[in-house]
Amino acid sequence: MKPVKQILENQHDYFKKTVRWAWILLIFILIFTPAFIYSVSVDLFGLYGPMPSMVMLENPENDLSSEIITSDGVSMGRYYRYNRSQVNFEDLSTELVNTLIASEDIRFYSHSGLDLRAYLRVIKGILTFNLQGGGSTITQQLAKNLYTQNQEFGLDGTLSKLGGPPKRVIQKIKEWIISVHLERNFTKEEILSMYLNTADFSSNSFGIKVASETYFSKTPDSLNYIESAILVGMLQATTTFNPKLNPENSFNKRNKVIGQLLKYDYITEELHDSLIQVPIDMSNYRVESHNTGMATHFRSLLRTELMVWAKENNYDLFDDGLKIYITLDSRMQQYAEDAVTQHMTSLQDDFFKVWKGKNPWRDDKGKEIPGFLEKRYKATQSYKSLVNKYGEDSDSLKIMMNLPRQMKVFSWHGDIDTLLSPLDSMKYYKHFLQTGFMAMDPHSGQIKAWVGGIDHRYFQFDHVKQGKRQPGSTFKTFVYGLAMLENYKPCEEMVDDSPTFNDNGKLWRPENAEGGYGKGERMTLRQAMARSVNSITAQMMKKLTAENVVKFAHQVGIESDLLAVPSLCLGTSDVSVYELVGAYSTFVNKGIHIKPYYVNKIEDKFGNIIYNAVPDMEERIDEQTAYKVLYMLRGGVEEADGTSRGISRFVKENNEVGGKTGTTNNASDGWYMGVTKDLVAGGWVGGEERTIHFKTWFDGQGGKTARPIWDLFMQKVYADKELGITKGPFPRPLSGIDIVLDCEKYNIVDSAAVQQQHPWNPDEIE
Repeated sequence: MKPVKQILENQHDYFKKTVRWAWILLIFILIFTPAFIYSVSVDLFGLYGPMPSMVMLENPENDLSSEIITSDGVSMGRYYRYNRSQVNFEDLSTELVNTLIASEDIRFYSHSGLDLRAYLRVIKGILTFNLQGGGSTITQQLAKNLYTQNQEFGLDGTLSKLGGPPKRVIQKIKEWIISVHLERNFTKEEILSMYLNTADFSSNSFGIKVASETYFSKTPDSLNYIESAILVGMLQATTTFNPKLNPENSFNKRNKVIGQLLKYDYITEELHDSLIQVPIDMSNYRVESHNTGMATHFRSLLRTELMVWAKENNYDLFDDGLKIYITLDSRMQQYAEDAVTQHMTSLQDDFFKVWKGKNPWRDDKGKEIPGFLEKRYKATQSYKSLVNKYGEDSDSLKIMMNLPRQMKVFSWHGDIDTLLSPLDSMKYYKHFLQTGFMAMDPHSGQIKAWVGGIDHRYFQFDHVKQGKRQPGSTFKTFVYGLAMLENYKPCEEMVDDSPTFNDNGKLWRPENAEGGYGKGERMTLRQAMARSVNSITAQMMKKLTAENVVKFAHQVGIESDLLAVPSLCLGTSDVSVYELVGAYSTFVNKGIHIKPYYVNKIEDKFGNIIYNAVPDMEERIDEQTAYKVLYMLRGGVEEADGTSRGISRFVKENNEVGGKTGTTNNASDGWYMGVTKDLVAGGWVGGEERTIHFKTWFDGQGGKTARPIWDLFMQKVYADKELGITKGPFPRPLSGIDIVLDCEKYNIVDSAAVQQQHPWNPDEIE
């Protein structure tokens, strides 16, 4: 047994060693920790990966969605990688700010980015197995958001790549460093708004502004305590506490957050007890998608073009927060979409009735095309995937092609949940008629409405600019336009007798729409165009030559290649709605062609203009010729048996209106082009493929399929006085009209002097 003195000496030595090692450890920590933190901050020897630059920290508003804004100031949608939009502190409701602080960081206003008391609480919780929340401050969470969501902040150092504890330690150190920098460079209010702007709220909602719109159709400044508690509760686990996906979890988490508000005296106990009883309401939940909202086909096409522009000009469409100001007017766009929906709903019902129990894909003789569906399905990605999985000649492939599966399909009366096989699904969709419609201001070139199809979720091909089909008789306007240029007169008479063409040794003689080659009736050119008489149009083609008609059509705005063949006079070369509307606008704009455009300007996120539209305009024909063409187009409304006589009286009264229908031989394409002094608009209706059409030309003619859309649209436009689209006559040439017009009815020369004596009288239209 050791003597007491020795024991005391040994204890004293042990104590001295312990104190010495404690001092050594403390000195090491005091020296090593700052050195380690500094080495991380400078990425010593590339061990830790680079830190974000001060420029990045001072300008954290990265990764912004680009916004599309209409000419009347309405946000039409966004292009985003992360669907995010920024707000300032002033844009946040007091309830939201209180809820965030009470739930996430009650000492937010008293710490400098790192909360020592919170760390001690975490350590105590670990030691006592009683965790009561994390130690990260709001500033640290902001640092994490900026750090993890930006590729420049990556952990690509030598030690970081080891993963596990080294990576987590380095990540936490970087988080501390960034937090301190943030506190030094920003106010507390700025940090709060930056944090909410960079938070992920799931449902494709990044940032509080988009989250508020998605879950509650509100702006952040109007969020109440219940809504704020739901969103703040999601910050800890976005999917787990998503009120749409997991309403029960969200309800419980929301009430815990509301409990924090009571704990820190933001609300009274009475209000607390009331709030926790309120059920979660997701009736306003709406996830923004490129397939929803207005002008979906237009936005999709614009996205492709903007991506090219952005790349050429060193911008990122999805990250740079651009403001794209477009020419479309949200009100006219809505009227166009409403007109399409209203008419196509009933037209589609008629189409289903016509082909009930039968398939609409037919050859030139009206017989069903054998193997049509199978051939089309084999061109799909779905079929190719099945071939890769089962083999092209396997029985499994055939079984899977015909195996019904649960799916949601489109209908004009609402989406339908049903069971269909891939082949049956294709068969169903091939029965749908498609459409494209566009309206523009002929004097500025600005496009005001664009409906590229019936539903972008199911039919994503754009039928305004991308799609091209035979224009039928709408092309006759260019034949008669050239005739006016060549000094033919609207009142000049010709005989209804179809000529014969020798087209490279092949004889061709066009029939009239009602059949036959003409009745020998004499009629004016205006009457012939109004009634869309093929025989007289063909005679004009023969006199003018197809080559010259091609040149004229290109001159006034058609861009597509046109075959200089006799049948061109009946519209046999494919063109787009976009081209036709632009070309017809040349006549309304006194012979000056303005290429249709749809982007006015683009601003960067600081409000600097980085693109400004310069209209592409040029005088293509003289104003005399342009006005004569308008007078010819008015014949469709004013002449007996004119193909535009059926438009509504509301649109015609006190107004000068011109219009031209168009229908291809088998009625696979129906067109209508309408012109007024302020607006030119037109549309196409037809099957997805040319072999899909109504049974008869009568049912599929443009006057029945396309004209009603234009008519409904114009009714809505004229009814909205705020648009500034008014009725009235087309402007006359300043020098007056150089030929006799209205010769049979008035027998006067429409000159400037005569106009003063005989002013335009809208009552004389009928």
